[in-house]
Amino acid sequence: LPQLGLARIKAKIDTGARTSVLHAFQVDVFHESGKAKVRFAIHPRQRNTHKVIICEANLLDTRWITDSGGHRDLRHVVQTELVMGDRSTLIEISLTSREDMLFRMLLGRTALHNGYVINPTASYLLKKKK
Repeated sequence: LPQLGLARIKAKIDTGARTSVLHAFQVDVFHESGKAKVRFAIHPRQRNTHKVIICEANLLDTRWITDSGGHRDLRHVVQTELVMGDRSTLIEISLTSREDMLFRMLLGRTALHNGYVINPTASYLLKKKK
């Protein structure tokens, strides 16, 4: 998520989720030059709360999102670039705390609609860039 200053983040593919979600805390909406923006902090690494990255993006929307447990949550949504392997696409991401979850990010099916193929029998198909 280069526009957010995240060189890499481990994400889980979740074809059951429509919208992608990113772990965020200290979420603050503000206005700059007449545009709504959101600033938030994230712990990019699993099981590591020491490293913190502050991100900033244009606020696309605030909407009710229903999680897999049926709980509704009002979340801020941003649009940003996703780079996976040699492909890049703009995706929508909702922001919420995923502190207790194994993955800091879930990639929903709308982020994968531009020709990505899911192999449910494989994990970690993309290697770290050097």
